[in-house]
Amino acid sequence: MPAALRAIEPAVEASPARPVLHARGVAKRFSNGTLAVTGVDLDLRAGEFVSLLGPSGCGKSTLLRLIAGLGEASAGRIDWPTTDHDSHGRPMRDVGFVFQEATLMPWATAQRNVMLPLILKRVPAKEAAARADAALEAVGLGSFLQAYPRELSGGMKMRVSIARALVTRPRLLLMDEPFAALDEITRQKLNDDLLALWARQRFTVLFVTHSVFESVYLSQRIVVMAARPGRVIADVATDAPFPRDASFRISPEYAAACRTVSAKLHEAIVS
Repeated sequence: MPAALRAIEPAVEASPARPVLHARGVAKRFSNGTLAVTGVDLDLRAGEFVSLLGPSGCGKSTLLRLIAGLGEASAGRIDWPTTDHDSHGRPMRDVGFVFQEATLMPWATAQRNVMLPLILKRVPAKEAAARADAALEAVGLGSFLQAYPRELSGGMKMRVSIARALVTRPRLLLMDEPFAALDEITRQKLNDDLLALWARQRFTVLFVTHSVFESVYLSQRIVVMAARPGRVIADVATDAPFPRDASFRISPEYAAACRTVSAKLHEAIVS
């Protein structure tokens, strides 16, 4: 097995990094009887970049929504070890969410779109605008503060969506196939920009993708899921150092890592 990548089942070796999330035995059965995910165990540590990789219908997006609090698990627990709890004992999830579509308000400028979560938190308008401007600058859109979504390309719209997710300074960024609809050149550019942003701010990322190549390029760990019902079958750690760039994409190390992860994905598909 290449030094750049090792397959560890079922769990990655312990790290001294502060834990952000523990999921144990998580399952979700919908009202129509469909069991979307079952028995999912997942640990996330502070500052990690982790990808969820698997075939369509394996429950990746469902798991992301459960972590975000956009649904309730049917079984199991999702614990936030270092997170405060509200008066009802529920964890106060500190997350940002980037959906598959940019989901921007068409009548609002990029700045106003990014300000939205701060406005909902009753942050004063002047502070909200300043933080939105800084977030847009961080994703390379400092010159497009007053642009409307109709004036932006698909990649630029997704940058606005990322800025909006990060403007509240979350500890955990959840990303649900954010670049899947983009052309390959734009996708690679956004991969690079996302890694640069992550390196500077070191938030924790859980990134959903169908792409072996994207998962290997971006991640420190790749959690492979199988479908029917969705479950984790492998947790693969990548040792290739950061920063990663175009030279890594054409390296033997990258090719070997992609072959290993492809084999795990094949297991997921046939299992």
